[in-house]
Amino acid sequence: MKPPGPARVGAIVLVLLSLLAVLQTTCAQKNAIDIYSLTVDSRVSSRFAHTVITSRVVNRADSIQEATFQMELPKKAFITNFSMIIDGVTYPGNIKQKDAAQQQYSAAVARGESAGLVKATGRKMEQFQVSVSVAPAAKVTFELVYEELLMRRLGVYELLLKVQPQQLVKHLQMDIHIFEPQGISFLETESTFMTNELADALTVSQNQTKAHIRFKPTLSQQQKPAGQQDTVVDGDFIIRYDVNRTLSGGSIQIENGYFVHYFAPEGLSTIPKNVIFVIDTSGSMMGKKIQQTREALIKILEDLRPEDHFNLISFSSEASQWKPLLVPASTQNVEEAKKYANSIQARGGTNINNAMLMAVQLLDTATREEQLPLGSVSLLLLLTDGDPTVGETNPKKIQKNVKEAIGGQYSLFCLGFGFDVSYAFLEKLALDNGGLARRIYEDSDSALQLQDFYQEVANPLLTTVSFEYPGNAVEEVTQDNFPLFFKGSEMVVAGKLRAQSPDVLSATVSGQLPTENITFQMESQVAKQEEEFQKPKYIFHGFMERLWAYLTIHQLLERMVSTSDAEKQALETQALGLSLNYSFVTPLTSMVVTKPEGQEQSQVAEKPVENGKVASGRTVFRHRAMGHKRPRLPGGVALHDGGHDVPNRKSGRSGPLIPFYEKLMSERNPDVGLLSGIVGDYLDETMEETSPTAPPPAPIQAPTFILPLPGQSVDQLCVDIKSTPGPLLLLLSDPDQGLEVTGEYKMEKAQFSWIEVTFKNPQLQVHVSPEHVVVTRDRRSSQYKWKETLFMVMPGLKMTMDKAGLLLFSSPDRVTIGLLSWDGPGQGLRLLLRDTDRFSSHVGGLLGRFYQGVAWGPPDATDDSKRTLWTRGFEFNATRKLKLDYQEGTPGTELSCWSIEL
Repeated sequence: MKPPGPARVGAIVLVLLSLLAVLQTTCAQKNAIDIYSLTVDSRVSSRFAHTVITSRVVNRADSIQEATFQMELPKKAFITNFSMIIDGVTYPGNIKQKDAAQQQYSAAVARGESAGLVKATGRKMEQFQVSVSVAPAAKVTFELVYEELLMRRLGVYELLLKVQPQQLVKHLQMDIHIFEPQGISFLETESTFMTNELADALTVSQNQTKAHIRFKPTLSQQQKPAGQQDTVVDGDFIIRYDVNRTLSGGSIQIENGYFVHYFAPEGLSTIPKNVIFVIDTSGSMMGKKIQQTREALIKILEDLRPEDHFNLISFSSEASQWKPLLVPASTQNVEEAKKYANSIQARGGTNINNAMLMAVQLLDTATREEQLPLGSVSLLLLLTDGDPTVGETNPKKIQKNVKEAIGGQYSLFCLGFGFDVSYAFLEKLALDNGGLARRIYEDSDSALQLQDFYQEVANPLLTTVSFEYPGNAVEEVTQDNFPLFFKGSEMVVAGKLRAQSPDVLSATVSGQLPTENITFQMESQVAKQEEEFQKPKYIFHGFMERLWAYLTIHQLLERMVSTSDAEKQALETQALGLSLNYSFVTPLTSMVVTKPEGQEQSQVAEKPVENGKVASGRTVFRHRAMGHKRPRLPGGVALHDGGHDVPNRKSGRSGPLIPFYEKLMSERNPDVGLLSGIVGDYLDETMEETSPTAPPPAPIQAPTFILPLPGQSVDQLCVDIKSTPGPLLLLLSDPDQGLEVTGEYKMEKAQFSWIEVTFKNPQLQVHVSPEHVVVTRDRRSSQYKWKETLFMVMPGLKMTMDKAGLLLFSSPDRVTIGLLSWDGPGQGLRLLLRDTDRFSSHVGGLLGRFYQGVAWGPPDATDDSKRTLWTRGFEFNATRKLKLDYQEGTPGTELSCWSIEL
């Protein structure tokens, strides 16, 4: 191919000048709405979180601009307030009964005005959005307030905050205050955007009962590398913690005439359980769904305890059971069940009714014939991805049949896989029978979602739990009877103190163990408790009354699902009254947002219901100039040079600048400063075709391991695996460090299929494969993609992953462990070690032996590129070789090292 001639280069230059003007105009408009302050203030008082998000913006353009305020909040939270301050005038959000708000909404639509919405944006979040027109130089302050009760799940409370300003913010600050009278037993933070540079902006202070987490990055800390205007602050900020507990397991807290009773006793043994897994294998489960179900089921079966009993039912058009009876979870039975689970295939229709009745009959027979352990707990777990299509297909009749069959004897938990199933149907089916429903999202981690849910119900500790208080002391108490209490969860009861209540509030909690009843007694000094919550200035005062209202509304809404139509109206009236009295946006209320004169007057925020589909969304400020569109070059329009098209012979499209323009505009947040680099890249690519190149030399391979050897004559040792006693390898074990690293090595592929790092304190297991990273912490599992930013600080350990995909575990007194999905020559999973002088004298394993008693022989007399290495009775021939150092990520650097083979 010939190099571009003068006319072609001239075309490039002329169009570049046009594009430069486009970019300058785009950048000017992009920065028109400037967020000069964004603060997040979250105050957690005894599990109840009150969060205020305040954003201040200014229009720096010389024309009216539209600013769209979007913020994400947890699904379980209730919005309590929203306001805009424009030119000193406050425009509040008014919370009304949904019908009344709907009338305003409908009137606005009839006038051609749009309505603001709260919509689901993922598994845990909802998005709040409001738009307003902003005059030149005008300032607007947005303030959103929401509240939620943090529920304990698998041993932790979790506060999830989203921060996605989408631009650099002069004053960006997050403050989280936590006050827990029981005492904070541990606290950890996790972020999907934090870097080591940003970590300097994060401070955590903690004493026995309170903690303060502050994140306050400077402009330079927020900025992306290479002078880009984009901010790195974009994603989740998560705080997890737990509180101290006693054998009585209870804490009664009192504030401003209201009480809350938290109950999660320690030291109880797990009750044996009888569980039947009812698995949908209809045709709609074909493909990835059935594959992930098999994977999850196998893991769940491995977690069964020997004293548990179980069975499997798979159903499509017909239902079939694995065994005629429930069987003990012996090693042999579990292995047989895993083979059965691995063989299930997806085909046919969906007969939920027959499958559920078959499962109940199995439990009835086992109970009647006394085949089950005394005092054991019986559970049914239903997984389906669609509505019934075979047999009984009327949802109400199925719900009636299942409820009558169970008769209050067993608990039913329903998992809806994806969005083709009616969640409302499954929710009622579960709530009617003492359980709950959960949606499983179709994603790469669906199997983990299934496993995590099972972990929540895997360890029942108490049954038939009831709370009793003196009748002359309390009133309007929330739910005080619970069928089951599971390990890692918590029961919460709240209520009002009567006007003439005693000075001491006492409580009795009773429940059943397998062979006996158990009673817990506790009491609380009213005056002392009131004083404890009045002192701290950093808590949200009057929170306990709002906690009581929040909990009462949630429970009333839940009861409405499973109650009769006759009772539903009374429950709805009560829930609506509380929602309006305490200004909560719930499924029964809406918030009408008022605006300045001349703008659309009725934007309505409503609480989404779980049955709705998930929409994508981001927490951003969006803006556009009023009255004109952003300058752009539309697709399909030819670029011209003096009125002449510049043809592209390969594609037939106009000009070689079409691919250049596409490349330019596909860059995220195009910036004028990037222009010369992009142009240079394009011209280099265009010129490449003119120069023939010689075949490249064989690439230098990365070794399987690179081991730093402190204190040795050789700094680094390269190790390759050529044979193994089996696929499973113990790579490192150091009991003094509480560390173990294992892996599965496939000789035919010459790479690891997985590597697993386990820490004893804190309890943490990280399982990596070439596809993803799975982090398990105290039975909670999360999946991450390689090169996804991760920053987690736990007591005694920090875990980070950067954009290069380097996953590091570090601590001041521990060996630093690294994992990498290397995609250079010799691709595959790689292990990194730093600070290896911290290994103890008890280190062992395939690699650990090189950190005890290593001795080197002199170079060979005839070939100084060879020498001998001895360690723990093993002798290795080492050769000086050129390898590729993978430790800093792709593309790697050349490394001359002594190399051995295992």
